[in-house]
Amino acid sequence: MLFTERIKELRFQNRLPQRKLAAALDIDTATYCKIEKGERRVKKEQIAVLSKMFHVETNELLTLWLADKVTDVVSAEQRVATEVLSIAAENLKRIG
Repeated sequence: MLFTERIKELRFQNRLPQRKLAAALDIDTATYCKIEKGERRVKKEQIAVLSKMFHVETNELLTLWLADKVTDVVSAEQRVATEVLSIAAENLKRIG
């Protein structure tokens, strides 16, 4: 859970209470707590809000958020996950 670890670290660094972040995301504090625990995910649109609150580039948080999503998808297939990611990286080079 790279994303959740990073937002928790940023929250501590910025001395922001969970309730303030929850309010900025338009969710209740209990839901925000679940996000930090990895029990719930933020929506992609909420990443921009968090970036602004933490004074970090949106791409930093977006990268971690996407990495967690990809990990969730391939983690069930541990035997081939590394090869799958390698092939996906090559595909992205070709289409990018």
